Amino acid sequence: MFVFVCTGCGAELTAPLSQVPLPVHTHQKYGNGIQLPVLMEPGTFAVEPEPWGPPWRRWEEIDPAEAAARGIHAPVHTLSDGAPGTIVIAPGDVRGTRLIPERAGGYCCGLDGADGPNMACEACGLPVASRIDDCSLWQAVWLAPDAVRRQPVEGTDAVPLSWAELTAEGRGTPPFEPITAWEGPRLGLYHWWSWSPRWEAAAGRALAHLLVASEGRPVTVPVGLTAEVFQRVLDTLLPADAPKRRAVLAGPGWPAPDADADILLVPVHPQTGESWTPAEATSAYPVPLPFGVWWWLAFPEPHLPAPASGVMPDGVLRDDPPLPHPYSLFQADWGVFRRTLVRLPGVRSPWMREILESLTPYARAGLF
Repeated sequence: MFVFVCTGCGAELTAPLSQVPLPVHTHQKYGNGIQLPVLMEPGTFAVEPEPWGPPWRRWEEIDPAEAAARGIHAPVHTLSDGAPGTIVIAPGDVRGTRLIPERAGGYCCGLDGADGPNMACEACGLPVASRIDDCSLWQAVWLAPDAVRRQPVEGTDAVPLSWAELTAEGRGTPPFEPITAWEGPRLGLYHWWSWSPRWEAAAGRALAHLLVASEGRPVTVPVGLTAEVFQRVLDTLLPADAPKRRAVLAGPGWPAPDADADILLVPVHPQTGESWTPAEATSAYPVPLPFGVWWWLAFPEPHLPAPASGVMPDGVLRDDPPLPHPYSLFQADWGVFRRTLVRLPGVRSPWMREILESLTPYARAGLF
C-alpha cells in the first residue's frame, strides 16, 4: 500500500491506498443532472496512463502521426495535453488539503475540474488535485502526477485474490439500480430504477471489442441477459448475410469454452486488471468485462435485492417480489464505446471506419 505526499513539502495527502485497475466507467458522462456516486472504492487508487485534463486540443490541431503514437487510430473531438499518470482516489481518502475557491468555475451542480487543480496542499499551498462532483460525473479526486509522489507503507504487502477466491466471494454487479437526479417534477432529489451506468459503460467497451472480433461478420451471443445487452447493437451494425461468429461466456467456475467458439467474453480481475485466460491455448478473441458484470451474466441471481431496514438472520431468505425490469431497452454507453473503438487498431479498416462515422445517427435513433 502507498500514501501520496506533496512534492512541495512532503506532507501526506491521502490515507494508505492499494492500486487497482482504472474502472471502465471512469470518464463516463451519464445523463443530465444525474447524481452519480463515488468512482473509487475506499482505500484504493488507480492510474490513468494517458494524458488527461486541461489543456485540450481539437483534432484539427493534431498531427495524425502524433495521434497514432498516442494509440488513437481514428478522429476524436479533442485530446488532452495534460500530464499522463494522473491518480484517481475516493474523496474520503484525501488528507491535508483545501479547496481553491478561484478555481471552482465552469460547473453546473458541482466542481468539474475545468479550471485545472482546485485543491491545494494545506501545508504549503501547492495545487495538488482536482475534486470532481458535478452532476452526471462520477465523484472523485484526481491527484496531479507532477504534484504528488507515492510513498510505500511498511508492513502492508497484500496478495491479490486468486480467481478461485474471487469465485467463492461471488460479488456481482446488479444490472439495474436506483438512479438519483438533482431535480424533477418536484423540487429536490428524486429516484427511479434504471439500467446500471456501470453496465452501460462495461457494455460500451465490450461492444467495441466485439465489433473488431467480428471481422465484419454477424456475431451471436448467449441467449438471456447477455443477448439483451449485446445482440441488438450487433444485429444493427453488422451484416446478416455472412457466416456467423459465435461469442460465449468463459471464465472461472464456468465450463471450458467450446473449441469452435470464435470470441470469449471473459472477466477482468478487479485487483490486477488482468483478463482471465483459459488453461488451453485458443485463437478465440477475448472480450474483457468487469468481473462483477461478468459474474452476473454467468451466475445471475433470481432477482435483485430490495432496500430494507434491519438485518435478516442467517439462513433466512427474503420473500420480496422481484423488482420491476426497466421499461427501456438496454443502451450501451456511446461515449465509452467510441473512446474504446478509436483506441483499437482494427478501427482503421474501411468497414469499421464507416460504422464509426455513422455513430451519431445511431445514437439519436436510440441504439446507444
